Order: sequence, then structure tokens, then C-alpha cells
Amino acid sequence: SLKSQQGLLVDFSAFPQKFIDLLQQCIEEQNKDIPRFLLQLVSSAPALDHTPVSLNVVETNPFKHLTHLSLKFLPGTDAEIKKFLANCLKCLKEDKLMLEEKLRRTEEDLTRQLSYTQQSLSEKSRELDKLKNEWTSCTTALTNKHSQELTREKERALQAQTQYQQQHEQQKKELENLHQKSIQQLQNRLSELEVINKDLTERRYKGDSTVRELKAKLSGIEDECQRAKQEVLSLRRENATLDAECHEKEKLINQLQTRVAVLEQEIKDKDQLVTRTKEVLDATQEQKVILEESTEEKQRHIEKLETTIKSLSAELLKANEIIKKLQGDLKTLMSKLKLKNTVTIQQEKLLAEKEERLQKEQKELQEMGQSLGMKEQEVCKLQEQLESTIQKLEESKQLLKTNENVITWLNRQLSEVQMAKKLDTCASTQSGGRAAASPHGMPDRPSFPSSGISHPISPLYAFQNFLEPTHSKNGSSQCPVHFNTQFSKLNRCSDAQTVTATSHPANKENGDHLGLESKYLKRKDDSIPLRGLSQNTLNS
Repeated sequence: SLKSQQGLLVDFSAFPQKFIDLLQQCIEEQNKDIPRFLLQLVSSAPALDHTPVSLNVVETNPFKHLTHLSLKFLPGTDAEIKKFLANCLKCLKEDKLMLEEKLRRTEEDLTRQLSYTQQSLSEKSRELDKLKNEWTSCTTALTNKHSQELTREKERALQAQTQYQQQHEQQKKELENLHQKSIQQLQNRLSELEVINKDLTERRYKGDSTVRELKAKLSGIEDECQRAKQEVLSLRRENATLDAECHEKEKLINQLQTRVAVLEQEIKDKDQLVTRTKEVLDATQEQKVILEESTEEKQRHIEKLETTIKSLSAELLKANEIIKKLQGDLKTLMSKLKLKNTVTIQQEKLLAEKEERLQKEQKELQEMGQSLGMKEQEVCKLQEQLESTIQKLEESKQLLKTNENVITWLNRQLSEVQMAKKLDTCASTQSGGRAAASPHGMPDRPSFPSSGISHPISPLYAFQNFLEPTHSKNGSSQCPVHFNTQFSKLNRCSDAQTVTATSHPANKENGDHLGLESKYLKRKDDSIPLRGLSQNTLNS
């Protein structure tokens, strides 16, 4: 219900941990002047009576106060409050009894320990004068060694930090410059592609407008075209072929648009790679900061050890004064030599433990040196990753160049198709001007029994003959038409067009590829011819 009411994105299992995290953030920002997270206990009544109360977790922004959660608290009944207070009293009484028992036990233990320590101090004070000289010599030697090693390690760490910082700054600057250059190049390329797309859409709209005009003309001439239904059917067939060509061109345009979208996605992926490399660099810097903090903590620990050594030296001085006073009582203490032997054994154990501690500290210092070496290796790996990303960027640039070449090739093909259409229109006009009208005002349809052709040569030829003025109605009843010469000229024109249409891909297959791959230059046998006539008529 909370998830549906307040628009939460957290599951039921993860809700308690998220609520605890919000409370911890409120506790952390409690002592700040302007805390970011706040807890508000809101009640409808002026006093906290038996009314429901809502606890809100609010985030403060310079623009608005955002409530992440609002939980309702219902008031408890008298019986529940009494039970809660009774349980609290029981817990307090049990704690009190436990504390009293602990105090009694600690008092007894302390009395025993005092008696034992007094005896041990009297015995150890005599032994401290012997160990004093040894301790002083060992402590001075160790302090000198540690101080020299610390100074050396500090200098090395500072040099390494300066070197790493300089290297990282240089790498950041180089990466930023490369990224900005690549973004500018891609933006320029996108602007160019948008201009090309606009030109293609304009051409498409122009083609649609021409088709509409032709349809309007056909609707105005339907009354006159009833006598020439067969010619209209041929025109419709050719219109269907033109529509198919338009659909193919639209498919090509859609393919180019999808390619542009793919390229944009690749650019976004490369930006994400650059951000990931930056995040890895930030992580390495955080690890360096953690190492510096650990070194500072170890220095503090060493300082504490030095203070403890100074306190021990002061106690040894006091013990020497006591020993001078007790030199007269040496005869009475000969009987206690056995006890001293046991104490010396214990002290030897203590010395061995301290030596082990020193060895552990030395091992920790060595481990720190090894960790620094591992960090250097990680930095090297990051540099290799950056080099690989740069190589990938170069490969993407090469892909963009190939795509540009593909687009230029497609544009050239479109221009060639348009030129071929223009040549078709010219040939049809030339053939239409040489034919004469029939006695009924209808253009005669030339037939070629030798080649098996019974349909018009070109739809545009028939359409233009139909639009000619009907001045031939007043003339002779029959006008001869020179179909043989006309057909020979049409064959010559069609042969020239097929040669021009097929010469370019042949040259491209011989090696003039214009930077394109071989898969874009393969010649298909089932391709549609550019003119209205079929391939069989051209061969005949």
C-alpha cells in the first residue's frame, strides 16, 4: 500500500534496509547548520493526544522540500502502555541486580589483585635495576631505526604521489581534448546527414506531387479515354511499376535512417566507456587516500609506543631510588632467589612477545610496500585500457568514413536513375512527333509481327499522341505511319541507355570502387529495368 500511495521503487524485502539508511543519513546531518535530511513528527492536534501522528523523512533542496517517506503512528491503549512500562521496570531491576553482583565480584577481585601486585612489585623492583640498562639500549636503537625508516618511506611516498598526480593530470587533459574533438566531428557529421535527409524528403515530396498531377490529369480525361481502355490499362501497369520503384526508394531512405540511429548508439556507448574509465581513475585516487590514512594511523601508533617507553623509563628511575634504599637488606633476600628465577623466566617470555610484535610491525611495513607495487600495476592496467579505448574510437571513425562513402554511392545511383528516366521521356517525345492520327481521332497502335509486339512502344508516346489537337479529323481518312524507322530509332536509343546504365557498375567492378566494399557492388540478374519496355523487346 505504501508503494502504491507514495510511488516507492523499493521491494518489500529491501524496504527495511533503505529506511535504516535514511535514518542514518538524518543522524549524520543532525549537527549541521543546514541539514539535508530531516525527521518531522507531524500531528493534526496541537498536543500529542490520542490522535494518529505521521513521521516524515524530508530532504531539503534550495527549490523544494521533498518527502521520501511518511509513516503513520497510531496511539497505544492504556493496557499496552502499562505492559510496556512494566517490561521496562523489569529490565531495569534485572540490570540493577546484575550490576550489583558485578560490583561485588570486582571488589573481591581487586582486593586480591592488590595484595598480589604489592608482593610482585616488591620483588620486581629489585629486578628492574638489572633490566634498566638493557631496556634503554634496546629502546634507543629501535627508535633510531624506526625514525630513519619512517623518514625514508615518507620521502618515497611523497615522490610517488607527486609523480602519479602529474601523470593523471596529463592523461585527463589528453582524454578531454580527444573527447571534445570527436564530439565536434560527430556533430558536424550529424548536421550534414540531416541536410541530406531533408534534400531526399524534398525530392520525395516533389515526386509525390508529380504523381498527383498526373492522376488529376487522368481524372479530367476519363470521358475521352473510354475509347482507349487498352491504352489506359498499359498506363496503369506502368504506374504500378513506378509505385514499386518509389517504395524501393523509400525503403532505401529508411535503411539510411536506421544506419544513422545505429551510429548514434555507438557514439553513446563510446561516451559510456570514457565515463567508466574516469570512474576507475577516481577509484584509484580513493584507494591512495585510504593508504595515506593507514600510514598516518601507524605513525600515531608508533608515537603511542614512544610515550609508553618514556613512562617506563620514568618508573625505572623511581625504582632505582627504591633499590638504593634497599641495598642494606640484600642478605635477607637471598632466600627469595628461587622466586626471582621464576620471575626472570616470565620476563623473558614478555621480551619474546615484544620481539614478535616488532617483527609483525616490520611485516606490515613490507605489506604496505607490496600494496604500493600492486597499485602501480593497476595504474599500468588502466593506461592499457585507455589505449584500447582510443583504438576503438579510431575504428569507429573508419566505420563512419565507410558509411559516408556508401551514402555518396547511393546518391550517385539515384542521380543515374533520374537521368535514365529523363532519357526515356526524350525518346518517347521524339517517337510521338513522327506518328499521325487515325480517322476516328485515335492514335494508331503500331504492331510488330516479326518481334511479337502487340502493345504500344511507350506509354508516354501514346499519351502525347492523345493530347495532340484533333486537326486530322478534317483531313484524309487514312494517314500512313512509318513504324519501321520509328522502331529502329527506339531500339538505338534503348541500346544507348542500356549501355550508359551498365557502364558505371562495370567500371566499378573493374576496380573503381570509390572506397566501397565488394558486397555493395555486386550485380543482380533479377534487377528491374529502368524503362517501361521489357528486356525481351529490347533484345528483339
